[in-house]
Amino acid sequence: MTDIKDLSKIITSKGNKPLVLSIGNSQSQEDIELERHLKELKFKQELRKDWIIFIVRDVVFFSAAVLFIFAVSGYSLFMQIYR
Repeated sequence: MTDIKDLSKIITSKGNKPLVLSIGNSQSQEDIELERHLKELKFKQELRKDWIIFIVRDVVFFSAAVLFIFAVSGYSLFMQIYR
């Protein structure tokens, strides 16, 4: 009860519509804007990380596997031709 932020997050249900209780504007507009900006930066970092993981895992490993298969097939064909 002493923490205002806890009271602002209390959600009660009344019928089909949720009733959200909040106490005043505990954050300034600058804090809200800064928090939104930080969330956007975090989202961009996660997106970059996902793309890097995709490129490394799917593109590089798949290409290496295909090249390995072609190398083994080519060596096998070479050995069959020159026997």
